[in-house]
Amino acid sequence: MSHDSVSHQSGRVRLARGVSPWLLPTVTAAAVTSLLSRRDRRWALAAVPLTALTGGMLWFFRDPERTPGPARILSPADGVVQSVDPWPDGRTRVAIFMSPLDVHVNRAPLAGTVTSVEHVAGGFVPAFNKDSDKNERVVWHLDTELGDVELVQIAGAVARRIVPYLTAGAKVARAERIGLIRLGSRVDVYLPEGIEPAVSVGQRTVAGVTGLDHG
Repeated sequence: MSHDSVSHQSGRVRLARGVSPWLLPTVTAAAVTSLLSRRDRRWALAAVPLTALTGGMLWFFRDPERTPGPARILSPADGVVQSVDPWPDGRTRVAIFMSPLDVHVNRAPLAGTVTSVEHVAGGFVPAFNKDSDKNERVVWHLDTELGDVELVQIAGAVARRIVPYLTAGAKVARAERIGLIRLGSRVDVYLPEGIEPAVSVGQRTVAGVTGLDHG
């Protein structure tokens, strides 16, 4: 973990909202098979992998507290910058790839008002594939001090469920949690025209901490 992420996190870690449908059945199955294995050791064949899976899911769905970084525009996701692309309308798209080992909770890059949250049906190709732009996704628009800011949560081959935490009309603070992509994938944020990106391809980002601009 980078020094940046350590210095801006507190010690408190909680579980992300929206994971119960996945986590509860696994926890229940692990608990039941563990109890049964005390009577019949053959149940350990199921209890051991289920307990390991539960531990893995608790790690995957962690949701650490974050203190917002000082930049004007903050990264919406933990991960690695996959691309920084000038857009025809003058904006710059910063695409951040989230692996299954990254925190899956996404955060608002700026404070503002949510003007729209649109679910768009699509495929489930790997998020690093160039065709992932057509994947299942949720498109956000935020009315901010810099104008309209677009953010897109994109599902991947493994992550097939995006859970928005907010709806249109909601006020949002910078670095506030806005949603979850289960088991990672990709998040794109479009920097408004005239904003120079402060990140480069291959750079690691921390949601709500790493600055995306030089402002």
